[in-house]
Amino acid sequence: MGGDAIRDIDPASSLLLTDLYELNMMQAYLEAGMTEPAVFEFFVRKLPEARGFLMAAGLEQVVEFLENARFTEAELRWLAESGRFSRPLLDHLAGFRFSGAVDAMPEGTVFFPDEPILRVTAPLPEAQLVESRLINLLHFQTVIASKAARMVLAAPGKVLVDFGLRRAHGAEAGLLAARAAYLAGFAGTATTPAEPLFGVPIYGTMAHSFVQAYDGETAAFEAFARSRPDNVVLLLDTYDTEAAARKVVALAPRLRREGITIRGVRLDSGDLAAHAREVRRILDQGGLAEVMIFASGGLDETALQRFSAARVPIDGYGIGTSLTTSPDAAALDCAYKLQEYAGRPRRKRSEGKATWPGRKQVFRRHGDDGAMIGDVLTVDGDTGKGRRLIEPIMRNGRATGPRPTLEQARANAAAELARLPEHLRRLEAGPSYPVAVSAALRALTDEVDREQKAA
Repeated sequence: MGGDAIRDIDPASSLLLTDLYELNMMQAYLEAGMTEPAVFEFFVRKLPEARGFLMAAGLEQVVEFLENARFTEAELRWLAESGRFSRPLLDHLAGFRFSGAVDAMPEGTVFFPDEPILRVTAPLPEAQLVESRLINLLHFQTVIASKAARMVLAAPGKVLVDFGLRRAHGAEAGLLAARAAYLAGFAGTATTPAEPLFGVPIYGTMAHSFVQAYDGETAAFEAFARSRPDNVVLLLDTYDTEAAARKVVALAPRLRREGITIRGVRLDSGDLAAHAREVRRILDQGGLAEVMIFASGGLDETALQRFSAARVPIDGYGIGTSLTTSPDAAALDCAYKLQEYAGRPRRKRSEGKATWPGRKQVFRRHGDDGAMIGDVLTVDGDTGKGRRLIEPIMRNGRATGPRPTLEQARANAAAELARLPEHLRRLEAGPSYPVAVSAALRALTDEVDREQKAA
């Protein structure tokens, strides 16, 4: 029963990609007639160690998923044959369409603990069923965008390219990491499908195997330059980095006579700072001051910051493992929690995991210089000073209008990073950003607690 019945299902777009307990709860809700509107919010409980902020990403995939959410015939057949579910639930799933509303922070928005970046309002069974995939989509891209944003801040003015597909935790992760990194400020990615799927610019040079396949470096460089005259970036460290740089200087005039210009060179091993300085000297003395130096190989934001502070002559970086796996903060303490049902605010009071009840809004205040100075978490509908961060995204199961492009989300991310106060731009842990809880939200919390204790 299993594999053959649903072999053609695409897990990434399937409503069946959910935790079993969502279906269990959905069946129980329907049997009890609990189909009134429910409100769930997605938020992060606390920041990872040494992080001062997070960047919201993944909303576009959430909207696409919800607009197209339905079970296929093969999925429905498997659910029926599994023997786990009632006929009323199976009939309900056969006609499932998301009919609810979504409010959210735009992609690229900087946010902090307890601030909801997404709110779903829908009949309780609907809002419950989509929980697992929404967390999956928002969590991963937010992890990657937040990591990429740190790298962008650590290397101002440098070209940053995602090299992480081969170390990503699966194909979808590699693709979505490329998107999230570009949103956060990377120049592009080496992951080819990211261009046709998302419009992310793609970059690619050569591997050491290409150089090794030829009898000599110069022959390899020449062959590559003639094959890709529009994008000549040569890898120098297969054998001897400085010797390879001198070969590039000798080759450049010959290629120039053919109308081919060497755009850059790449370093991928050893003491990158020392090699970059020596290669820069060789290129400059050889009349190739315009040739850029790119570096890759085990880099993270700490290395980028160190190179920037030391004025190492590297123009761009390819970053792989540390971007697509974010090893220092590979997961966020995030949650998608019920905040209201049938018009009544709800709240979880579990030790260490208590929530603020009801639908919420976040107001952000800025100083005269445009820098962020503090947020206020309050009940939705409250009036506050500052910029409202949570906006209408979907109504009646459809987007409220044309969705922002990835370029617009990228511009929003750049504007958000520009508004960060100085202490949040640093890689090291500093003072926490102030997020105040309004009197209205505290009063609602007290009211909900009294009602729960009396129930």
